Amino acid sequence: MKSSSSSDLPYRPCVGIMLINAEGRVFVGRRLKQGASGGWQMPQGGIDEGESPVQAAWRELMEEAGTNKARLLAEMEEWLTYDLPGDLVGSVWRGRYRGQRQKWFAMAFTGEDKDIDLNVHHEPEFDAFKWAPMETLPHSIVDFKRPVYEKVVAAFAPFARKSGA
Repeated sequence: MKSSSSSDLPYRPCVGIMLINAEGRVFVGRRLKQGASGGWQMPQGGIDEGESPVQAAWRELMEEAGTNKARLLAEMEEWLTYDLPGDLVGSVWRGRYRGQRQKWFAMAFTGEDKDIDLNVHHEPEFDAFKWAPMETLPHSIVDFKRPVYEKVVAAFAPFARKSGA
């Protein structure tokens, strides 16, 4: 059902995962649909019916990064929201949502790069990944998600400073 105004639409319930390696760097994947032009982001995705946010975070980590080799470090207390730009509202999620309402989790990666498989899911999200310095994340994401990334980085920054995250 499409609304005449995006402000009348609800937010899509979603989770985001900041996966931190032992060097304090963060997993980011390059969105498949955006190719070499960029579109680097942390794993995120919708919460399925009957699923808790933490269950969704573990499922999304497996679907998007192809690994469950992680340890839960923290969960942000607050839910963060972002609105889609007006030109995307009608085409993303079949026009049902104005943006996303996200619960973010920090996880320590306990595996090795070979434990990441971007093709484990039948619909891969990413075509490449890298480990990025946490402070660079807000500058590598699309503009409309930048405030969310700034808050996530501020909340989880202490985990990047610890050796052996």
